[in-house]
Amino acid sequence: MRAVYAESLNPDDPLAGLVIGERPDPEIPDGWTRVAVKAASLNHHDLWTLRGVGIKGEQLPMILGCDAAGVDESTGQEVVVHSVINAAGWEGDDTLDPRRSLLSEKHQGSLADYVVVPARNVVPKPAELSWAEAACLSTAWLTAYRMLFTQSGLRPGQTVLVQGSSGGVASACIALARAAGFRVLATARTEAKQAAALQLGAHETFESGARLPEKVDAVMETVGEATWSHSLRALKPGGRMVICGATSGANPPADLNRVFFLQLQVLGSTMGTKDELKNLIAFLHASGVRPHVDRILPLERAGEGLAAIAAGDLVGKIVLEL
Repeated sequence: MRAVYAESLNPDDPLAGLVIGERPDPEIPDGWTRVAVKAASLNHHDLWTLRGVGIKGEQLPMILGCDAAGVDESTGQEVVVHSVINAAGWEGDDTLDPRRSLLSEKHQGSLADYVVVPARNVVPKPAELSWAEAACLSTAWLTAYRMLFTQSGLRPGQTVLVQGSSGGVASACIALARAAGFRVLATARTEAKQAAALQLGAHETFESGARLPEKVDAVMETVGEATWSHSLRALKPGGRMVICGATSGANPPADLNRVFFLQLQVLGSTMGTKDELKNLIAFLHASGVRPHVDRILPLERAGEGLAAIAAGDLVGKIVLEL
């Protein structure tokens, strides 16, 4: 089968280890199912894998990709893949399993003609969602859903700041927050990306690091070191920062005096549960919100899409269609 995979790891030049070529068709363990992939989206996670984060050389070659939408070959049903793989017998919140992994960490990923996952890791794809839209849901959009509706404590009418608004998670946060009745502020590095954030649903946009006209109830933080201090300064006393990533660096100044004096809360958030994925899909059905797809590429141009993510040259999601 065709696949996009990591053949080697390179922290400084991640695309050097990228290969697009043939891999053996996957075997199907007991209790698992094979999905014929129709579309799969790209994520920063793919670049981290190519850099050697969360993976060792002896695990190579590793097919990249966390997201997929396709046809479950055991049932013939159109499905969205939930990419959090839990340990056998785990019960409870999928994201709190200490032995959990994502597709492309321990198990081969979704950027291929076929992906195999536990049978419990597929949910029905609504016919109203295109393959490309459905392929955006199980990483970036699910992460945004959990940040906003499980972790943030926000209520309709309250104000949220979304940092780095053009990325996959951030753009999903803007669209979901606006549909949920939050007041949405967003930051972006360029005027073009600020304009795009307004199109996605932000009420107001600002340059990265700019002084805001008001303090916010919560911040959705995906950038890390470059925006950390601004995020803390933006919060009201008692406000919450929900962080799911650190693309610009993981060790910012903590500013603990501000955290304890203003009683701020910093909450980590990783992916989401299968039930949250179902709820996200139901929310899209009820609200009419759809993922913003920056571009659709064939599998053979995966390197072009990953280079765009590395350069920040996108708004929303880049999807590969097979």
